[in-house]
Amino acid sequence: MRILLFIGILFILSCKKESSEVEVLPLSDLLFNADVSTDNSGNVTFTASAKNATTYEFDLGNGIFKIEPTGILKYKYPASGNYDVRVFAKNSSGQMITKSLKISVSVGLSLIWSDEFNTGTAPDPAKWNYDIGTGASGWGNNELQYYTNRSVNVNISNGTLKIIARKESYSGSNYTSARLLTRDKFSFKYGRIESRAKLPAGIGTWPAIWMLGSNIGTVGWPACGEIDIMEHVGSQFNKIYGTVHYPGFSGGNAVGGTVNISNATTEFHIYAAEWNDTAIRFFVDGSLFFTFANNPSIPFNHNFFLLMNVAMGGNFGGAVDPAFSQAQMEVDYIRVYQ
Repeated sequence: MRILLFIGILFILSCKKESSEVEVLPLSDLLFNADVSTDNSGNVTFTASAKNATTYEFDLGNGIFKIEPTGILKYKYPASGNYDVRVFAKNSSGQMITKSLKISVSVGLSLIWSDEFNTGTAPDPAKWNYDIGTGASGWGNNELQYYTNRSVNVNISNGTLKIIARKESYSGSNYTSARLLTRDKFSFKYGRIESRAKLPAGIGTWPAIWMLGSNIGTVGWPACGEIDIMEHVGSQFNKIYGTVHYPGFSGGNAVGGTVNISNATTEFHIYAAEWNDTAIRFFVDGSLFFTFANNPSIPFNHNFFLLMNVAMGGNFGGAVDPAFSQAQMEVDYIRVYQ
């Protein structure tokens, strides 16, 4: 009798186990919608729901993925754009169903820093420092100039900044110029950087408007990252470069794009970069000419500072025309928006 009772209990438990193993409630009726803010903030609220779902994974269309068990996700897009968004509803057994939608997001930008170069005769010391010396100081590319802070190399007049490269013998160099930077005075992470400038003429000139990672003092270059918003060399007249440098892709192996424009040295043009966690985009006069995909594994997701300079010769500038005497980069403004 005891043996029969034990067998009966085992049979009942076995039935219960088999019943629990096969009792899987299927996913169904997935609903997915987005409430896009109309205040140009970039804020979007996503709502997903499905029968028997236990969690939801969102592909936000910009390389970012988020998991939200409730199905309600609030996200702030860093840049305007059209995004293909997808949600994956999952249950406890690993089953999955998906649904997608398209959204259009507008993000308004606010000016957070600028220099209009409308006052004084020298760059504002509250905004700018100078690199002084030659490439032997540790930041050169076999360039030929000696950087100074003299008024003959850098000054403000008639509403513009002038950075002037000169052929002259100075402290062992045959050329002088200036390099300004906001290091230790202003840095930022992500935004739109815009400058209106007229570039110097002459073979051997190498003007640049660019950025370096603020951690350069601890990690060095190129580990800090470098974003060149505009570069031009006199031997490649009217060809504008937009470039990024980082470990494995620096110097002559950097990643970038170019565009040919007209009158780079006789007319002002607007050079800009838009930088966020998914991309760095380069523009001239509002026209996009190169896009670089950003991601968390590369050094373009921390604070950077600004630089402006005119170099002579060097690895990129090349040989200088023996007839060169003087040329200037004239900058109307430089602005940062977020």
